[in-house]
Amino acid sequence: MMRTRPLKVALLGCGVVGSEVARIMTTHADDLAARIGAPVELAGVAVRRPDKVREGIPADLITTDATALVKRGDLDVVVEVIGGIEPARTLITTAFEHGASVVSANKALLAQDGAALHAAAEEHDKDLYYEAAVAGAIPLIRPLRESLAGDKVNRVLGIVNGTTNFILDKMDSTGAGYQEALDEATALGYAEADPTADVEGFDAAAKAAILAGIAFHTRVRLDDVYREGMTEVTAADFASAKEMGCTIKLLAICERAEDGASVTARVHPAMIPLTHPLASVRGAYNAVFVESDASGQLMFYGPGAGGAPTASAVLGDLVAVCRNRLSGTTGPGESAYAALPVSPMGEVVTRYHISLDVADKPGVLAQVATVFAEHGVSIDTVRQQGKDGEASLVVVTHRASDAALGGTVEALRKLDTVRGVASIMRVEGE
Repeated sequence: MMRTRPLKVALLGCGVVGSEVARIMTTHADDLAARIGAPVELAGVAVRRPDKVREGIPADLITTDATALVKRGDLDVVVEVIGGIEPARTLITTAFEHGASVVSANKALLAQDGAALHAAAEEHDKDLYYEAAVAGAIPLIRPLRESLAGDKVNRVLGIVNGTTNFILDKMDSTGAGYQEALDEATALGYAEADPTADVEGFDAAAKAAILAGIAFHTRVRLDDVYREGMTEVTAADFASAKEMGCTIKLLAICERAEDGASVTARVHPAMIPLTHPLASVRGAYNAVFVESDASGQLMFYGPGAGGAPTASAVLGDLVAVCRNRLSGTTGPGESAYAALPVSPMGEVVTRYHISLDVADKPGVLAQVATVFAEHGVSIDTVRQQGKDGEASLVVVTHRASDAALGGTVEALRKLDTVRGVASIMRVEGE
């Protein structure tokens, strides 16, 4: 039997995502009520610009006083889609204190203060759901937190930012330079006017922190994630990748150490073989590859951003939280029992592709090979091309630690025969 008294929902933010959430709540009201077991009522919408026309939202629901809205005391759920650290953090904790559960899409806040927010939710016996914080419409957090709860996840490898994937895909498919591809992404609306958060990896790093925490039952904060942007990737890098049968993606990589005693989380450009499923992810799409003991390899794919896809994830959480309210229960909270340490980037082991500008004369390759050997870095393949006294030397290593590779490169720079290090890129996905 359906309950007639509606569950009251407040919406913090009514931009691209928030307006879609409000629209779906209105147009799909009957379906949502049938799925939840009670009607859902939009009880208030907090905005910064009250004079803006918001189609389908009654004017009397609009307020600029978000604090007063979350303090009402009669709310069942608060949906936070304003982003940023403050005032979002204070509004969420205030919502818990005044009896509401929370659905959020705030990756930056969750990556920085997820532990404190989970603690506040637990203290007040409320839900904190955030499927929309990572990879838009792609169901990812719930499968990691619930479907794979009985499995041991060892690695999460993914493309979690659509803007950067669009840019790199354009560079790969058309031969365009970075700036040209970025300009096209901006013109099409994929890139913000200031694309720093995307192209420098900050957005992906926040998502990596959230994914690592859930996958490994360990608290991983944004500061724990190694981050390297993609602004230095060139057309020459793509040419080298193609010669290796690879392409280049900006990847978020979360790994459990082979001995199981620690974890790592990192974001950086990497070459991946064209045979890997992530290599075929085109345009602004996202995809995440999960490797676990029992399930083996799983891939989650779909649109990772945009108003409607992100709102879809928000509404999925809203339905789950509302069901919990009706049954008087809460869903899964934070699982950080493993408390594994997060290893520094220097301990990460992977393959490397290094391009050197060297003098074109006898003995150079021997000198370079000696430096690699002295630092314990094994060479897999070498390719050399020379002309008019100058040459390029491309070295692909076997697996080595980031620290060992760093020492190798530092020593290479000191060789008289090495004119410069043109590029260094990790090789992943094997």
